[in-house]
Amino acid sequence: MINKLIGQKYVAIAKSWIPTMTVWGAVGGVALVHFTDWRVILDYVPYINGKFKKAD
Repeated sequence: MINKLIGQKYVAIAKSWIPTMTVWGAVGGVALVHFTDWRVILDYVPYINGKFKKAD
């Protein structure tokens, strides 16, 4: 169905870019966590959440 909509050539090009975009997405996610308040984001990760409990 997608082949009919955009063409077989462009589907092949998009498939070849999937690994590259996956890597860049992961790099962007790591950069987001690094340059923001990492604790706010990593509080949603179950394994890491328990390691950094504050003693209130």
